[in-house]
Amino acid sequence: MSINPPIPFTAHTPEQVSFDRRELGTILRLYGQMVAKGEWRDYGIAALHDRAVFSIFRRTAENPLYRVEKHPKLRNRQGMFAVVGMDGQILRRGHDLAMVLRVLERKEIRSID
Repeated sequence: MSINPPIPFTAHTPEQVSFDRRELGTILRLYGQMVAKGEWRDYGIAALHDRAVFSIFRRTAENPLYRVEKHPKLRNRQGMFAVVGMDGQILRRGHDLAMVLRVLERKEIRSID
């Protein structure tokens, strides 16, 4: 009779997903333009185990107007970047962050007119 040795316990912490420097620069460029126009006033960043979220606020202590999300698991499907509206509706999804963010540029221009 052979007794198997116990499987060694390894503490595995889940990885965090975050925006890289280039992605964050692209988001902050648009954010800066909208702050200069007086449309947006605050933001928040969350790095979770399955996604990264950049939340955009009109005022502090509100629900976010928009969320820019990065879901690496969707890379081979619809694309890992998405812009989500205040009501949870996905406004645009895709593989290219700059193209996905264009929906915010157009949306804010329409709301000003």
